[in-house]
Amino acid sequence: MAQFSATLANLINHFAKLPGIGQKSAERLAYHVLRVNKAEALALADAIRDVRENLHYCQQCYFLSEQDLCEICRDPQRDPALLCIVEQPRDVIALEQAGAYRGLYHVLLGRIAPLEGIGPENLTINALIQRVQKGEVREVIMATNPTVEGDGTALHIANALADFPVQVTRLARGITTGSILEYTNREILADALTGRQKF
Repeated sequence: MAQFSATLANLINHFAKLPGIGQKSAERLAYHVLRVNKAEALALADAIRDVRENLHYCQQCYFLSEQDLCEICRDPQRDPALLCIVEQPRDVIALEQAGAYRGLYHVLLGRIAPLEGIGPENLTINALIQRVQKGEVREVIMATNPTVEGDGTALHIANALADFPVQVTRLARGITTGSILEYTNREILADALTGRQKF
């Protein structure tokens, strides 16, 4: 019975580890890499290497950046008194595309999920509290995903910030419970930001 060569099997196994990619999709991707010309295949490998070597988390907000501070944190036109809390870097992209927000962000790099062994100490919540302690922030906008874990994370943060002179708001619930920010259209996101409520 014919089998994949060790080299091809290795590539398929690596593709299969990607989220949302099953064995058959991994095989199709591997064969695609074999079909394209060598320069295109090596360009893909170089792009993966560049991302791993040159991209890291912003030292202030934990968004992705090639410098110590991301473009958003370096932008003097942003309102430093507004701080929007999101779960992942891709949520920043979704909110930016909505075009309704001109403050700063803080990326948690996840959400509290006890069943998965993820607690507050595994997120960037301590760094968030340190940012708020500096006294420049007047409003914290909770933009965690409207899921059980997202709401629980937002409640934990709101409680942690209760002693600080900041207003804690959340996105309006035009975003349906159980949905993911990344897949929400920009008009709904813009309305949710505009209609945010006190937490």
